[in-house]
Amino acid sequence: MHIETQFSVFLINKPGVLAQTLNELAKEKINIIAMTMMDSVEHGVLRLVTASSTKTRKVLQQLDSSVNESEVLCVNLSNNSGALAEVASKLSKAHINISYAYCTAGARGGRTTGVLKVADVKKAMKVLQKNTQKKTTKKNSSRRIDRASSGRRK
Repeated sequence: MHIETQFSVFLINKPGVLAQTLNELAKEKINIIAMTMMDSVEHGVLRLVTASSTKTRKVLQQLDSSVNESEVLCVNLSNNSGALAEVASKLSKAHINISYAYCTAGARGGRTTGVLKVADVKKAMKVLQKNTQKKTTKKNSSRRIDRASSGRRK
């Protein structure tokens, strides 16, 4: 789990504009970690998180794109049903609103990355890290109990 810079790029809604933006990022060898595209009648909003915010910012400035930057929380999730729901529930219990969220198609080790726009990313990180530590402690405790039980049977 970590905080990343997300770029919201406002694009004219016509053929080739998205391709041009993505091609310029590709020319600079900028890896896109996560992205989503929304549209309206007049324009689209491309939201993306990349491996290099500095290089991305430079490319978008050269394209003279209308861009907003914001901090988002990137959460490493298991790629199965309910993973994002569990994160949303934990944040909800701590009264942290999620303005929007999207996920990658896949990440390392068959996992996925959830990108969350929340009002307070640092508080959200603390809540999720605290819950992760509790879960890890419970798993380790049950493993020790299982090992101790299996040792007695032998």
